[in-house]
Amino acid sequence: MEQGQIYKIHSDFYYVDDGQKTHECKIREVLKKQKEKILVGDFVEFENGAITKIIPRKNFIKRPSVANVDQIIIVSALKEPDLDLHQLNRYIALSKYYNVPAVLCFNKEDLEWDKKLKEKIKNIYEPLRYKIVFTSATEHKGIKNFERQLTDKTSVLCGNSGVGKSSLINAINPDLNLRTKQVSEKTQRGTHTTRHCEIIKLNDSSRIVDTPGFSNVKFDFILPADVDLLFDDISKFRDGCKYADCLHIHEDKCNVLSNIDKIDKTRYESYLEFIKEAKEYKEKIKFEGHKQEQTKKIVNNKHIAKISEKKRQSARNTCKQKIYKDIENEDE
Repeated sequence: MEQGQIYKIHSDFYYVDDGQKTHECKIREVLKKQKEKILVGDFVEFENGAITKIIPRKNFIKRPSVANVDQIIIVSALKEPDLDLHQLNRYIALSKYYNVPAVLCFNKEDLEWDKKLKEKIKNIYEPLRYKIVFTSATEHKGIKNFERQLTDKTSVLCGNSGVGKSSLINAINPDLNLRTKQVSEKTQRGTHTTRHCEIIKLNDSSRIVDTPGFSNVKFDFILPADVDLLFDDISKFRDGCKYADCLHIHEDKCNVLSNIDKIDKTRYESYLEFIKEAKEYKEKIKFEGHKQEQTKKIVNNKHIAKISEKKRQSARNTCKQKIYKDIENEDE
């Protein structure tokens, strides 16, 4: 049995790197029956071109779908498109939710942008202990510092389309020659140049997961009472609130509201946005009390495909029909 890591998924093919060469594999049928979803970054066991087992992950990110990463590099543009701190807070909260360290990279420093932004960025995010890097992929500014953040790590790049993720990778290793496109003058938004997640070897010590640009990160999978845990600058005040389920909006004797002057306005506004999305999620699941049957079970410490209740009942009916037929034959 061989082992390796999934570095690319295309259609129904999974490309596995075993450290020496790559293998084009398919999923063994038993994994399909168990509805096991294999992600880029997964370590797997395989033989004869078939993946037989997924090795337990140390972590994973659902959107973009990637596993076993050391850090998230959140790339934002200072200009073209304009810096959106609320979108940045979404990515930061996402990294917090998945418990993956984040590095903040602000690209396109060569363009004409409001230099006061740099001070504002540092004032908001340095106290939260985030590493901050300013770069210009086109003029090669800050690239060495950016590259140092990647050393000896597998990093996933995330950020909106058009912020320069592919350009940054090309600046480090021009031989990769990843596709890039300009931001639309009309919409001030980028177009998707990366079509799928893929682990790329930058050099002998650094690997990066290039991902499609995405902006539809919604907190429609978390309950309102847990949203403040994604904000270190808010959660540090939560224990002083009068009510354990305080949402820090208008509650009486809320310690967060009492210290609102110590929280950046854009951070609190982002928090309120996520609360609204989480409330919608709570309302949705309130009326969805159905239990979803598991698709696998564990027998002798092995994952075994589990037959659905519908199929089990069908099998029972078939057995009953056979028994009744045997009885009838004996009577004859």
